[in-house]
Amino acid sequence: MPRLKVLVLARYTNLGASSRLRFYQFLSYLEAQGLQVDSAPLFDDDYLTRLYAGSGPDWPGVAMAYLKRVSALWRSRKYDLVWLEYEAFPWLPAWLEMVLGLGGVPYIVDYDDAIFHRYDLHRNRWVRSLLGGKIDRIMADSQLVIAGNQYLAERALAAGAKRVEILPTVVDTTRYQPQCNTQPDVVTIGWIGSPSTQRYLDIVLGAMSKLCQMGKSIRLVVVGGKVPVQANLPIVNMEWSEAGEVGMIQSFDVGIMPLLDSPWERGKCGYKLIQYMACGKPVVASPVGVNQKIVGHGINGFLAGDEEEWVSYLLRLIEDPLLRTEMGKKGRARVEAEFSLELASPRLLSLIRAAASRSSLG
Repeated sequence: MPRLKVLVLARYTNLGASSRLRFYQFLSYLEAQGLQVDSAPLFDDDYLTRLYAGSGPDWPGVAMAYLKRVSALWRSRKYDLVWLEYEAFPWLPAWLEMVLGLGGVPYIVDYDDAIFHRYDLHRNRWVRSLLGGKIDRIMADSQLVIAGNQYLAERALAAGAKRVEILPTVVDTTRYQPQCNTQPDVVTIGWIGSPSTQRYLDIVLGAMSKLCQMGKSIRLVVVGGKVPVQANLPIVNMEWSEAGEVGMIQSFDVGIMPLLDSPWERGKCGYKLIQYMACGKPVVASPVGVNQKIVGHGINGFLAGDEEEWVSYLLRLIEDPLLRTEMGKKGRARVEAEFSLELASPRLLSLIRAAASRSSLG
């Protein structure tokens, strides 16, 4: 029986969290199961480094990336299936993507963010007019849409996708392991993310300052962002690295995920929460989107809807180490049961094979 050949068209290299989690962490398993999987990311590490540093785009580099993507789509005809992240060419119309090669090969498409709102809710009416329905077209023409949560899946169904399956973002539980904090005299409230999402921390800074004013010995550790020092609130900014992220999370006592309640945030997949919980940490999060599914309120963490609730729930965890331990254990068990790479990999393999089979039938 010939090997199933799959071309991965992720947006980023392994440095990009979405591509790493939704694609690359599965590749060794898929290859071990007999698939031939080749990768052709759109943007390279230099692009991401500039993005995370807040620098402007390298337009010649972007143009070269698009040319390489055209070449990859031309080569895709040698494969049984393309596995696509979001879209082939950001900011180009769907019809042009099809002309450039996406329309000539069966594909599955994966979403862990509400990318469609980048277009249909854009402030510029011309962008809304030209690109507002782009992602719907890509979804409708695919063999399969893999969605990270229900909000994304409902959009795909409304777009007329042939088949939609929810596959949450998962972690490797052999890598993410519980470990006790080594600074018991200071309670570490931790957050991990990117510079583009650190703005959500503004939601909790006031609450944490109040806790400090109450005399609580706490600190805020920010991994992957850079928050200015606040009066009466010790803040430690740490540079993210793939090799070091687990150890950084293990140093937390509590993991937080504040979010605004808007359409874009409702498409998020709660990866931070899953990371914290996999390391045995209790969590406090805004009750937005999938956070409400991942966090069992009062079981593995708390859902805080306003500053008063952030103060109240963080205070309970700060003052009760036993509660932190018990909630952390329940969070870890939840990840093992629902959000582990070990469980998700066979299901993904089955979805890919089924999509390839349908495409071969016509």
